[in-house]
Amino acid sequence: MPGPSGNGAVTRSTLRQQIADALRDEVLAGRLQPGQEFTVKEIAEQYGVSATPVREALVDLSAQGLLEADQHRGFRVHEYSADDFRGIVEARGLVTEGMFHALESGHKRFQDLGDPRVAAAVAGVRRRGEEAQRAADAGDLTVLIGYDLRFWRELSALFGNPYLVDFLHRLRVQSWVCAVQHLRRVTDLRGLLWAGHTELVDALARRDLPAARLMVEEYNTHSLTLMERLAGG
Repeated sequence: MPGPSGNGAVTRSTLRQQIADALRDEVLAGRLQPGQEFTVKEIAEQYGVSATPVREALVDLSAQGLLEADQHRGFRVHEYSADDFRGIVEARGLVTEGMFHALESGHKRFQDLGDPRVAAAVAGVRRRGEEAQRAADAGDLTVLIGYDLRFWRELSALFGNPYLVDFLHRLRVQSWVCAVQHLRRVTDLRGLLWAGHTELVDALARRDLPAARLMVEEYNTHSLTLMERLAGG
């Protein structure tokens, strides 16, 4: 049985993650704007917690590229440029291509869709994709971001490499953080957001890699074109 210090460490670690998640959601929702500054004390008072887990959460978010640390002023929301977005999209495309290559090489998780565990996992990813598509079609950015992040995280998890999962998730969070500053200014997003999630899952499930690659390529092109247009407007 762990002693009180062990329980305290677990509680602090959990609180650290909860604060990091809450602040990430604030950035994705556009309530924390690029360049906005704040201190550990301000966040601690806002959430009614001690400074230690807040500081740890902010350091975590800084390591993920969402915040910037300033030794004298505290922290500020990172401002991504159009060049940053292009680099992020290129990087996530390379990671996705690695997934496709694994499937092309006969990766075990997609070897037998008759395996109930594999089939159930793929079905779960597809359900997440359906929800993301509905949100995209409705122009509901907040719901879309949540389901889109879950979709890609669960899809990449099918390939059994947790490092790939974490890296792709980080890139996708960064791309959304970069995009929301422009997307939140659009009154009606219906018809503007990519909604090819289920088609991508279906293509991968039937091992139609040319179709899957084309979908991702079109998605990345769509994202870049949309961001450049909104940033320029």
